[in-house]
Amino acid sequence: MSAVRRLRNFWILWVTTVVLACFSNAVAQASYKVADLGAEGNDNLGCAMSVNNEGWTEIMAGSLPPGQQDNIGGQLLSGRALIDVDGFKLDLGTLGGPNSWMNWGEINDFGQIVGDSETNVPDPNGEDICGFGTHLTCLPFLWQVFHMSALPTLGGNNGQASAINNAGQIVGFAENGSVDSTCLPGTTNNQIQRPVLWEKGNHGIYKAQPLPTGNDPDGDAFWINDQGQAVGETETCGGATLHAASWKNDTLTTLQDLGTFAQAFSINDQGQIVGFVGSADNTTQYGALWQNDMVTALGLLPGDFGGIASGINNKGQVVGSNFDSKFNWSHAFIWQNNVMTDLSTLFPASSNLFPVMANKINERGQISGMAIVINGPDKGNIHAFLATPAHQSMGKSVAEVAPTRPKSNVPANVGEQHLQRFGLIHLGR
Repeated sequence: MSAVRRLRNFWILWVTTVVLACFSNAVAQASYKVADLGAEGNDNLGCAMSVNNEGWTEIMAGSLPPGQQDNIGGQLLSGRALIDVDGFKLDLGTLGGPNSWMNWGEINDFGQIVGDSETNVPDPNGEDICGFGTHLTCLPFLWQVFHMSALPTLGGNNGQASAINNAGQIVGFAENGSVDSTCLPGTTNNQIQRPVLWEKGNHGIYKAQPLPTGNDPDGDAFWINDQGQAVGETETCGGATLHAASWKNDTLTTLQDLGTFAQAFSINDQGQIVGFVGSADNTTQYGALWQNDMVTALGLLPGDFGGIASGINNKGQVVGSNFDSKFNWSHAFIWQNNVMTDLSTLFPASSNLFPVMANKINERGQISGMAIVINGPDKGNIHAFLATPAHQSMGKSVAEVAPTRPKSNVPANVGEQHLQRFGLIHLGR
């Protein structure tokens, strides 16, 4: 049966119970079977942002000009959001403009996907929320049953959708049409951005509900669990203040930090939250885990400068990414039983991929992310991957055959661009 037909039948049957494979969380997985999901066409960037419990991934594929050295001026030339089902990829399309993207983006167990897309309408305020330099209006989208539809804003021109749970609740941010007084003069994206919960109202139409931000004017919600609890951030324009946040029943909770800054990226159904926390001396940041009203900094792998934790499943397994002093992603990791493990030591050498970013982990322990191709005609390009736990010896690991991070062909500022698009630098402000 074709992957397309499988996907269609899944919606027709509308399965309500997902049967999950059971893996013990008592010990780390010995190794992973790695599916190279590649890049698209002439693109040099492919990244699997999200994975559902069926093993289906949401992928962002983009093209960047090689050789740009300016840490701020580097520009994505194009980008599209895709779904990958058992190796079959489908471009989700756009809302009329040339590009679609995600921040973070999620695919739930019913194959519904959220993200953001350009329209063909220039932004009247000259904003560039989607981040492609086109200054087109950027709208949050919901993709289901092979159709992309726009989600409403709060009266402004732009927004982005970041996550959808299995109940169909969606979170992200939307502009409310007001200028943000905390933005410096000349700021391109200078409208107030509020965290949003979208829920179905009458006739199945989604309505946007702003979430509280406390004393901060802006915010963004990055994830929502199946209990309806969302996590993200509140901030001022430009990130002069940045607080990790959670929301339940329209109530804001500001999460503990180390006295500097923090941001939350994911939450499991037990209420464990992951993200990053700034160091007490404000010189770097670490992946973070919040539980029992306490924050734990996860530390770094040897030689890395900073990190984030971006995914957690109901077993408490955490995945994330470290970056170097030039803000290039350097190592993907899994953290469990209070131990951080470099994923490259768990990837077989035959995968030909050096993992530099791990984004989400599902209940089967499958991990979505991106990796640098080590050898062959695509050497140095970045491919999306899906890693599945395997209970057998893998022989030599990637870490043994490529002990240091391979050289990438993408621009030196690609790390900076990802920091922006994954929320570490808030949307180019």
